[in-house]
Amino acid sequence: MFRAGIRTAVVLAVTAAGVLFAVLAAATSWWWLVLAVPLLAVGLLGCYDLSQSDRSVLRNYPVLGHLRYLFEGLRPEIQQYFIERNFDGRPYDRDVRSIVYQRSKGIEGESPFGTERDVYADGYEFFAHSMSPHHAKGPIREHSQAGTEPAPEEPPRIHIGGPDCKQPYDMSLLNVSAMSFGSLSANAIVALSTGAAKGGFAHDTGEGGMSDYHLAGGADLIWEVGTAYFGCRTPDGDFDPVAFKEKAANPRVKMVSLKLSQGAKPGLGGVLPGEKVNAEIARVRDVPLGKTVVSPPYHRVFSTPRELVLFIDQMRELSGGKPAGFKLCVGTRRDVLAVCKAMLDEQITPDFIVVDGAEGGTGAAPLEFTDHVGMPLTEGLFEVHNALVGCGLRDRIKIGVSGKVATGSDMVKRMIQGADYTNAARAMMFAVGCIQAQRCHTNRCPVGVATQDPRRSRALYVPDKSERVFHFQQATVHSAMKIMFSLGVSHPDQLRPHMLYRRVSPQSVRSYAELCPPLRRGQLLDDPPADWAQDWKLASPDSFAV
Repeated sequence: MFRAGIRTAVVLAVTAAGVLFAVLAAATSWWWLVLAVPLLAVGLLGCYDLSQSDRSVLRNYPVLGHLRYLFEGLRPEIQQYFIERNFDGRPYDRDVRSIVYQRSKGIEGESPFGTERDVYADGYEFFAHSMSPHHAKGPIREHSQAGTEPAPEEPPRIHIGGPDCKQPYDMSLLNVSAMSFGSLSANAIVALSTGAAKGGFAHDTGEGGMSDYHLAGGADLIWEVGTAYFGCRTPDGDFDPVAFKEKAANPRVKMVSLKLSQGAKPGLGGVLPGEKVNAEIARVRDVPLGKTVVSPPYHRVFSTPRELVLFIDQMRELSGGKPAGFKLCVGTRRDVLAVCKAMLDEQITPDFIVVDGAEGGTGAAPLEFTDHVGMPLTEGLFEVHNALVGCGLRDRIKIGVSGKVATGSDMVKRMIQGADYTNAARAMMFAVGCIQAQRCHTNRCPVGVATQDPRRSRALYVPDKSERVFHFQQATVHSAMKIMFSLGVSHPDQLRPHMLYRRVSPQSVRSYAELCPPLRRGQLLDDPPADWAQDWKLASPDSFAV
């Protein structure tokens, strides 16, 4: 009580001194204001701090307590720039961010003096290179970022289109993952689209609708449709097949995708506040101007695995036979097997499935969801790949992945684990200038990537950033090809789980062939292994697991 009285007395004394100097300034010379103004400001702030009731720190420590909030606000920048090591930052460490920045600028990243990582730590992963690396055959080209190293004239592309697809598409090994206009600025979307067009890789629109900015750059688009059916919805929020058919006919749309869930917040919808729904957003998303829009956590078009498979077939038909598929973050093996059983019953398969991992990102999501809900990509990818192989369906369906793909080693690792191609979102954001400020949800992105503030987004210069997107993708695919060559292969189809090892203890390493034993083609139909048998038995094409 005594100390509180002293603090109050000090604040009052500073305020009184400020008033005194202000009086002297009025009576004698204005130079007294040099003392009066700061003292009055500090005194009035102290009086306010003592009288307010929201913050206990300021009531006990007027004026000085503001230092606590100042340092708290600066903590992320101090941590990132001065404290964290090159390899332990989150979500992306400095090594990864640096290699993306370097490649986007046309600089081939080199690392001196050996790795900084602890190769004997549990969880460390490494590739098993071949004593007889593959060497490039055929045309040799000069790579813009890597001098004159030999490489195929064109990296392999992944042919997407099952037996029911009339307009198959050849997908690049690395593409722009789902990011909506509204989440990203118009300039960021145009830069991504322009870079993708130049590099010949695909650009996923995200669930926020196919905007003019996605189309402006001329990229091949994957039109993603989510639970709110933005861009193809009725006034009451149902799916509108007429609007979908009209927009899917656009020649820039190469594939159509149904989003079931995303890694950062699986099973959770979203709310777009009415004040953010301006005329442009309203037009793109087919929603009322200025009205709050809710994206539900569930789809209206299906409630069972069988209905999901039938709806994917409807999307393919409405699009004129373009590849149709879905994206999900895996929840349970039983759900995946239930969808596989529906495919077998109906003899309908999607052309592709994109597996997102719990480590995936989004502009905003509850911390509990990003930290604790959803299956990580490694486990989710193995579940989907093995389920399709075990059901004899893998050769009809291509698998894409998204979730912290940023380097060539990330790409090869995921393709070893069962993916055919990869998508990147945050790495592409780095390429257009993102500095991982983690202000995406505030509309105050300091580099104009994740904001709708025109003043901030104008800082993103499209001609320069689109070139960076192009260079990053080309250099990263080139890096992945070099790693595959070192493993003795030249195509993702030749990659196998025994080529990737993981340290599981200080004394032991295991290949992924041992950690996640692959199923044989059709094994689930003939003789399910013991650890799959119960889930296979309980999975139903007419019910999702609860």
